[in-house]
Amino acid sequence: MARPHGAGAVHLPGAVHAAWSAASAGDLRPVGHGSGDGAALVAFATAVSAPTGASFDEVAWATQVHGSRVVDVIRAPQTVAPDAVACRNLGEADALVAVSPDTAVCVLTADCGPLALASPEGVFAAVHAGWRGLAAGVVEAAVRQMRIRGATDVSGALGPCIHAGCYEFGLSELDAVADTYGRAVRGTTDDGRPALDMVAGIRAALDASGAALVDVVDVCTACGGGQYSHRARGDAGRQALVVWSTPGVTP
Repeated sequence: MARPHGAGAVHLPGAVHAAWSAASAGDLRPVGHGSGDGAALVAFATAVSAPTGASFDEVAWATQVHGSRVVDVIRAPQTVAPDAVACRNLGEADALVAVSPDTAVCVLTADCGPLALASPEGVFAAVHAGWRGLAAGVVEAAVRQMRIRGATDVSGALGPCIHAGCYEFGLSELDAVADTYGRAVRGTTDDGRPALDMVAGIRAALDASGAALVDVVDVCTACGGGQYSHRARGDAGRQALVVWSTPGVTP
């Protein structure tokens, strides 16, 4: 699968696909909520999805607040030309769940965990999992909403995020996360300081939900090169995770 300016892409159960951008794609944040905003995000989503035969007509995203709110995406009436792709903001949330191949869902990150979820029934989600959202239960909330929409087995794929070696963490906050998700979330930075292991935390949250982490793009946003990082460099830009489905299409 072609991955222009991509950090990785996966095929998941239920004819669901996910792709993560790299900084080379540019800052993919829509600048607002107007009909002309989000052109770069739409261009990336269209490019990475084209080899799969996707035919979505909108990319849905949310204003992320590091919480646990999940948006159940219902397709909106077409507001652009029939051959164009709209970019639609759905308010404040940190996860989006959808079932329609007419819609792709997106979250934006620069250290937090960009988690794609899928089920054999074609229910899919994009989750923005920073440590506050993780502690608030955003992963479990997304899996729960997927099951309400008909999902049975849920599989997850995690894109580039900050890794423990670069993620020094306060002991009281680390204790709070470990109380929920176990000792595996306790990591160590490259210079021996206490750290949060976000990958282990997201894996534990999925395990607690009866879901499974089946794929990880093993790139640290802080030191891996090619990614925006707010913590390491104060980058304002954001990379994107886009998730979509193509039932009945053979790429």
